[in-house]
Amino acid sequence: MTGFSEDTFSFLRQLAENNNRDWFAEHKDDYEDVVREPAFAFIEAVAPRLKEISTHFEAKASKVGGSLMRVHRDSRFSKNKTPYKTNIGIQFRHEQGKDIHAPGFYVHIEAGEAFVGVGLWHPDAEALKAIRSHIDTFSAAWIEAISGDKFSRLFHFAGDAVKTAPKGYAKDHPMIAHLKRKDFIAIAQIAPELCLEEDFAEVVVDYFKLTTPLMGELCRALRVPF
Repeated sequence: MTGFSEDTFSFLRQLAENNNRDWFAEHKDDYEDVVREPAFAFIEAVAPRLKEISTHFEAKASKVGGSLMRVHRDSRFSKNKTPYKTNIGIQFRHEQGKDIHAPGFYVHIEAGEAFVGVGLWHPDAEALKAIRSHIDTFSAAWIEAISGDKFSRLFHFAGDAVKTAPKGYAKDHPMIAHLKRKDFIAIAQIAPELCLEEDFAEVVVDYFKLTTPLMGELCRALRVPF
């Protein structure tokens, strides 16, 4: 595969310093050459490996509706009005993710930082209720899913949580730390230099494989196939 290069990081650094439409228009060809095309090559390399984990997640190298997230920021509800993202975001969505909240796999690349992530960010009220109910009912399975040696060493949970016990759950519930979560995201930091390796797709999928017990529990909670 023709993957990411030092030119990719250089472009992202320059974009961070010149985050305006005129500069981006002048460097659109550079974006295509050192960001979009390498990202598409990476997605295509991930696709067959992802199927080894589950056939229900999609790796699409396409400009519309694909795995590569848009470089344009939605700044309508943000104080940050810069027009472009200064990172590369790649998501491998569940096949039912367009219709309902479903867990997914994610890769984040920027100059100086990279990480892989799995799970759900801001699930709607119905999905959140279903996940909490699943954790309450199948506590042992949830704990087992997040207790693997490599998973617990490499991944940490991130996102928002409520300050007190959710409605219907006691404050001293043995799973209260998990029930209080509003996001169910596990993240593993990786060295940005790994993004430049020829086997980067394999490295990423190896990280994903460590999360299969967690992803399986989230899928079961939401009644989607894994």
